Amino acid sequence: MAKALTTREIMDILPHRSPFLLVDAIEDYKEGEYAIGRKCITYDEPYFQGHFPEMPIM
Repeated sequence: MAKALTTREIMDILPHRSPFLLVDAIEDYKEGEYAIGRKCITYDEPYFQGHFPEMPIM
């Protein structure tokens, strides 16, 4: 059975906040071994500003 964490649960663990909380959810994890995360990306993300005009990359 997969263990999952919501954004709120992640924020309870990590000190990071927007725009530096670079994960929206944890789909599965095993403490001390691995984590599979998800980040939903939009064109409005702050790290795209001023980044290769007309060709933002990540």
